[in-house]
Amino acid sequence: MKVIYKITYPNGKIYVGKDLTGTLNYFGSANSKLIEQDFTAEERRDFTIRKQILWESETATDKEVNLKEVELITELKSNDPAIGYNRWPRFKMMA
Repeated sequence: MKVIYKITYPNGKIYVGKDLTGTLNYFGSANSKLIEQDFTAEERRDFTIRKQILWESETATDKEVNLKEVELITELKSNDPAIGYNRWPRFKMMA
């Protein structure tokens, strides 16, 4: 099963990612240094995150999953540094 998931961190920021194998304990490849700077050493000692499956498919191609991932990153604005930890696609501020 191929999935697109959303990780929600204790500060409310999110990360949207994909898993092409449907592995239960895969939590993405968000930049650890980026996340760590938002939490104190004490906060890191007891840390709970939430993983939600936003979309899944048994038949989608890898390309279709990639496109859906970008669509959901953009829709949820998880690439906006104020909202989430995705850094691609690059967030564009609206004028």
